[in-house]
Amino acid sequence: VQLQASGGGLVQPGGSLRPSCAASGRSISDYAMAWFRQAPGKEREFVASIRRDGINKFYADFAKGRFTISKDNAKNSVYLQMSSLRPEDTAAYSCAGRRRDGGSWDYWGQGTLVTVSS
Repeated sequence: VQLQASGGGLVQPGGSLRPSCAASGRSISDYAMAWFRQAPGKEREFVASIRRDGINKFYADFAKGRFTISKDNAKNSVYLQMSSLRPEDTAAYSCAGRRRDGGSWDYWGQGTLVTVSS
């Protein structure tokens, strides 16, 4: 499966953004999906994931209550609704997928840049 993230941009602190990740080549209905981010000068970190069933979701502590991951099998896409954004959320956001609910993430898309600044 090939993954392509988009929908990043410049947003003011406290604002919202919804990056999306479009999949091609295979249906993501059988894939667990995730979002990761990497800020300048920092290591990549986990943001959120959703299991193959599209129901069970997991979030990093910084994302709980502010971010929501969702999967639309009909559109073969994954979304990350982000609200109450902070300057420290500035990063390149990438999506990832795997064909099981555990283990390593096997498929990666390139990142989309989110900049939170006034």
